[in-house]
Amino acid sequence: MMLVEETTVPGAALPVEAFKAHLRLGAGFSGATVQDAVLESFLRAAIAAIEARTGKVLIARDFSWTVSQWRAANLQPLPVAPVSAVGTVEIEDAGGTVNVADPGAYRLVAETHVPKLRATGACLPGIPARGSAKVTFTAGYSADWGALPADLGQAVMLLAAHYYEYRDETALGQGCMPFGVTSLIERYRVMRAGFGVVQ
Repeated sequence: MMLVEETTVPGAALPVEAFKAHLRLGAGFSGATVQDAVLESFLRAAIAAIEARTGKVLIARDFSWTVSQWRAANLQPLPVAPVSAVGTVEIEDAGGTVNVADPGAYRLVAETHVPKLRATGACLPGIPARGSAKVTFTAGYSADWGALPADLGQAVMLLAAHYYEYRDETALGQGCMPFGVTSLIERYRVMRAGFGVVQ
């Protein structure tokens, strides 16, 4: 399985000015934007860390996901949530020939934690031996920062501020995340069972 982020979070969607206010940085001075690139990088890092911990995409963007076999003949959980639309399902055979599956053969089940691709008939489009299926889809809570759930937005701010405050620290443990952040994102985390696959 391979998940690829086809589009990135646009810079315009990042709350750089709100982050400056959160950090209580000075405003209105000459050179006030000199740190913008650094602040943006901390926001991106915080978003990536929270998305990795929760399996939820914060700012909407496009993904492709390649699998060598379906989880079940008629149902395939998708790797992240929330998913708003499925684009295409492409089936590639062992020789590299790609065919686009009939969109009428499947539909999106847009569940909160584990969205799924479900067959409209008995089975999802067949994957040939040594072949693969590539599913393209759009995932994310919102296209802009303002419509993001407030607790997730606050978790990003807290974690980005933590990264900013300890940007020169090399002694912090692996995967260090402040308690306030973990408590804010806890309800978004999905329990995983059996070889790390979401049930």
